[in-house]
Amino acid sequence: MSVEEYETLRLLDLEGLTQEETAQRMDVARTTVQRMYADARQKMALALFEGSNLRIEGGNYEFYEEGEFARGCGRCARLRRGIGFGPGHGGGHGRGRGRRRG
Repeated sequence: MSVEEYETLRLLDLEGLTQEETAQRMDVARTTVQRMYADARQKMALALFEGSNLRIEGGNYEFYEEGEFARGCGRCARLRRGIGFGPGHGGGHGRGRGRRRG
């Protein structure tokens, strides 16, 4: 599963956002959110059915640069302290919804 697909699941299912709100957060079209959501759900269902591991990797995203202001949900103390994101920070508050490369 790509990082974008994971972020789509998180925003729609966990945060309870609409597809339109998710599209705005991720800076993509609503139809793109629909496609990523369908793909993510299929991959997650297959992993559950087969009892296999679900890998979250790849995709098109960037981490915050040193000192760059992190916009986020407001619940995360890291955001208030200005600490960036990266592997191992946990909490599901990555940058899947930020600037897009390319």
